[in-house]
Amino acid sequence: MIKKKNSNSSGEVKVLAQHICMSVFKAQRVIDQIRGRSYEETLMILELMPYRASYPIFKLVYSAAANASHNMGLNETDLFISKAEVNGGPFVKKLRPRARGRSYPIKRPTCHITIVLKDKSKLSFDEFKI
Repeated sequence: MIKKKNSNSSGEVKVLAQHICMSVFKAQRVIDQIRGRSYEETLMILELMPYRASYPIFKLVYSAAANASHNMGLNETDLFISKAEVNGGPFVKKLRPRARGRSYPIKRPTCHITIVLKDKSKLSFDEFKI
């Protein structure tokens, strides 16, 4: 997991998780539900979702908020998810043994998840329009 923090003082924290073993479409279904919501509301939604993709995204959002409060001194109640996206990663290629000594390729998809948290109190009026 790669965690990046922008050097500007706009109250923005960016977190990137790479090579998550899951399809892009399965992760996208969960990301679409949390985009633009507050931090506390996002945690409640992710805890109650029945999808397997919600757990790594929950850990990522929780880690981003912990970084924001510890490194930048931001309040967790003022954070919201300003940007969340899922991109495709490389395939994990394996071989499965089959009959007569042959092999069958298995391709497991991976994805990269990017989440950006912003502070509501540090936004200007123009940026706050969603």
